[in-house]
Amino acid sequence: MAYMTDEDAKRLDEKWTKNPPKPGPNGTGYFTQCKKNAHTITIDNISAHYLNTKAIADHKTPAQILGEMVQERIAAVL
Repeated sequence: MAYMTDEDAKRLDEKWTKNPPKPGPNGTGYFTQCKKNAHTITIDNISAHYLNTKAIADHKTPAQILGEMVQERIAAVL
């Protein structure tokens, strides 16, 4: 695993100190855009463990696994 050197940390600190992220008007800022595409749900430990295990086994993200499960359920209803 690559670690950040002191020089890298100073450079990064200087960059963000001199150029802090600025929110955009009317929801055009970075964090607002991220928030529009993200949803938070709470699940129990067994479900979380299952999702993580399945995601690792299938080389996917937990979000992809959930998306596939929901699409299967929708397809079954239709």
